[in-house]
Amino acid sequence: MAEVNYFTKEGLDKLQEELRELKSKGRQEIARQIQEAREKGDLSENAEYDAAKDAQGHLEAKIARLENTVATSKVIDNARMDNSKISIMSRVKLLNHLTHKEVIYTLVSENEANMKEGKISIKSPIAQGLLNKKVGDVTEIAVPAGKLKFEVLEIGI
Repeated sequence: MAEVNYFTKEGLDKLQEELRELKSKGRQEIARQIQEAREKGDLSENAEYDAAKDAQGHLEAKIARLENTVATSKVIDNARMDNSKISIMSRVKLLNHLTHKEVIYTLVSENEANMKEGKISIKSPIAQGLLNKKVGDVTEIAVPAGKLKFEVLEIGI
């Protein structure tokens, strides 16, 4: 059974738009490159043709991955979320006990993760260590740089 990919409505819309772009403009651009390379003569010694065909293969593989992701996607309804514990789509305020600074993260699907926006992948070590924690819980999470200790201050959406 395929893994379900959870998205916000905005995140899924963005993914679907990227897929539409690749299927239309992306494929048109690759077809143009292949046609130009064909017009240059002998295909057996035509590096431009080989490069365009490789690019076509990469594009089609990306399209297939995105189609699979969209097909196995589920939009999360924020109105039905339980804010008493941390789950996907939770926006959490934490106190980092090492730095004594507050940080805010939103736990999102891998496809929506963006550290600049404070969106961390649900599959990341930090998110995994926070799942099902409640306000007031303190958790120690192993990360590549060592161990971090966080206290959950707030849970929201």
